[in-house]
Amino acid sequence: MKKVAYTLVLVLAGLGMFGMNAAAEDAAEIMKKSHLAYYYAGDDGVADVSMKIVSKRGKERVKEFIMLRLDEEEGGAQKYYTYFKKPSDVSRLTFMVHKSPEGNDMRWIYVPSVDLVKPISADDKNSSFVGSNFSYEDVSGRHWSEDTHTMAGDSTIDGKAVYVIESVPVEAYGGFARKVSYICQETHLPLVENYYNKKGNLERVFRAENIEEVNGIMTMTSRSMENVKKGGKTVIEFSNIEYNVGMKSDLFTERYLKNPPRKYVR
Repeated sequence: MKKVAYTLVLVLAGLGMFGMNAAAEDAAEIMKKSHLAYYYAGDDGVADVSMKIVSKRGKERVKEFIMLRLDEEEGGAQKYYTYFKKPSDVSRLTFMVHKSPEGNDMRWIYVPSVDLVKPISADDKNSSFVGSNFSYEDVSGRHWSEDTHTMAGDSTIDGKAVYVIESVPVEAYGGFARKVSYICQETHLPLVENYYNKKGNLERVFRAENIEEVNGIMTMTSRSMENVKKGGKTVIEFSNIEYNVGMKSDLFTERYLKNPPRKYVR
């Protein structure tokens, strides 16, 4: 009888362990789908972007730029190119990223006022993106495999069912100690992301302000990042979005940092 009871305990424990592993796998799979839906829509993309930066005291500043993206592999190597148009102090400034999920991303910025192309080190990826509340890494994305993900339950945001997932960096990381994401169950786009520091204090809050269908693809056309710790908020709006335009890899080279591709930079 004792042997049967012991065997039953082992079976139940095994089922419990299987359940926990399955939940972990489900959370990782959901975050993968979310990353692909958010950062890999179509094979490439181009859009006009308006970025409104609101300071802690309510002062507003608007920057306008064009963003190009090329996916070389779904969920893998990827390239970004950003060309600033306004205001005058950032006009013609360009920013380029070569993303690699197998190593550190490579980032460059061209500053036309001094005619200088400057590499951005991996240590600077959490720095403010041109004075906004978004970091350089926020713009091009943090690969889902860099964090451990745990399912924290289900909820709703604005009437939409969401998965609640907690993410913790696998290795030491300066961007956050813990992140809680609210992923739309229908589109897999993140609706809210809360970023916490090592002390457990909320530092930043990301929100999807608007989602629309563009060329048959559910697209976040407006997003915001609020700096809870320091104050201030940045809202980014996308317009004239086009997917699958046939972009070529050679556009994402140092040559075009100084001389933007006129086919897309209009």
